[in-house]
Amino acid sequence: MDYKKVFIIAEAGVNHNGDIILAKKLVDVAVDAQADAVKFQTFIPELVVSQNAQKADYQKNTTGKEENQLDMIRKLQLSYQEFKELQEYCTQKQILFLSTAFDMQSLRFLVEDLKIPVLKIPSGEITNLPYLKQVGKYAIEVIISTGMANMGEIEAALNVLLEAGTHKNKISILHCNTEYPTPFEDVNLKAMQTIGQAFGVKIGYSDHTEGIEVPIAAVALGADIIEKHFTLDKTMEGPDHKASLAPDELKLMVKSIRNIEKALGNGIKTPSASEKKNTEIARRSIHIVGNLPIGHIIQETDLVMKRPAGGISPMMLDIVIGKKLNKIKNADEMISFSDLIFE
Repeated sequence: MDYKKVFIIAEAGVNHNGDIILAKKLVDVAVDAQADAVKFQTFIPELVVSQNAQKADYQKNTTGKEENQLDMIRKLQLSYQEFKELQEYCTQKQILFLSTAFDMQSLRFLVEDLKIPVLKIPSGEITNLPYLKQVGKYAIEVIISTGMANMGEIEAALNVLLEAGTHKNKISILHCNTEYPTPFEDVNLKAMQTIGQAFGVKIGYSDHTEGIEVPIAAVALGADIIEKHFTLDKTMEGPDHKASLAPDELKLMVKSIRNIEKALGNGIKTPSASEKKNTEIARRSIHIVGNLPIGHIIQETDLVMKRPAGGISPMMLDIVIGKKLNKIKNADEMISFSDLIFE
């Protein structure tokens, strides 16, 4: 991945509602927004959750309470063949196809069959030892989301990946909060920097807040990667639509992030090319208050600091005071060193 700029992942997730046509429309939206990648979720429902698994509160609020988690995600599944078709469509549209595997079979499919270049570990698998070991063995680029995790759990997962064979320079860790939508007071965005300082890896932020302010702020704080859910329509039926960005919001987020990247600069404080032309206009130089004769010894009361610059800088006032004039100076006239007698 190109880390010369922020890597923006448009997270389609399961917002296709199990429909390949909608999935392709989501790809189109991500392309139009100029995201770097569009990411989906690949899973075999029966390998992910049991019949007894209940839905999260946010899922109950958006999909109803009558069905369990297994029934819900069965409606959101795309077949492996459809994912092959989706990857081909992404290639045609010149956007990187990514998907998160939620079970070992899907993991093998994505890496061994589709040969995706980057593996995304979702927050829920950060404590799944067999899964982490298998990911580590592939030794390809890995992005880890850390929702619900503490620093010890992040360190343990990182160590599993390293011991299994993935080099540290191929691992990125995303700060994340697994609540949909995440309350602003629970974001704790500074934790992203803590992660980077503690583990010496590339960092980023996977966002579940409403709006686009927090991912933009994450970029200002040093994020290498931003991931954000988006949808075709927030009112559609399904667990994640409500907490996702509409197409125009996704486009605005990408544009805003690119602007912030430009604004961050190189950290060296020096006048920019665009502002240098304003220096003479905005800064001041030493001017004469009233008419003064030749030989006059300049006092501070004789002087006033006015625009434009181009004469003697006010920072050199102490050098001017006490000097004699070698010519007549008129009121409101700029003074220069050639007007002064240095003995």
